[in-house]
Amino acid sequence: MIEATELAHLRRCVELAAEALRVGDEPFGSVLVGGDGTVLAEDHNRVASGDRTRHPEFELARWSAARLSPGERAAATVYTSGEHCPMCAAAHAWVGLGRIVYVASSEQLAAWLGELGVPAPPVRTLPIREVAPGVLVEGPVPELVDEVRALHRRFHGA
Repeated sequence: MIEATELAHLRRCVELAAEALRVGDEPFGSVLVGGDGTVLAEDHNRVASGDRTRHPEFELARWSAARLSPGERAAATVYTSGEHCPMCAAAHAWVGLGRIVYVASSEQLAAWLGELGVPAPPVRTLPIREVAPGVLVEGPVPELVDEVRALHRRFHGA
């Protein structure tokens, strides 16, 4: 069950995804929250630069590795508009971040993109649990799924 504070963090992720869309990027947004509830960092997709690794979840993993102790990373939560891709799930696990809470699952996203005729990505879509089985994962969050879907439909011209 998602608490009101967590839902607020997820709403911020959706806002960040919309911000990414406004600047011509794919609509993904993420927020890193410390164990004490403090928002530590946030980001949105930046892959329009040509660097397809510029996912917000990957950036937050790198940010946390540079600035937080192992204990602080383990106590943190990453909130995100979409389930981590395999690259981001691996980065999350390698730096020792805590739980992940996402709005829309990779399975949902793949179905939406398939409906829109978007070609499959070059990396196989896997659930976070398959890539990083030790990470506590919660999602999808139905309250915000339609908003995330609408952002992806707008990005892909539907």
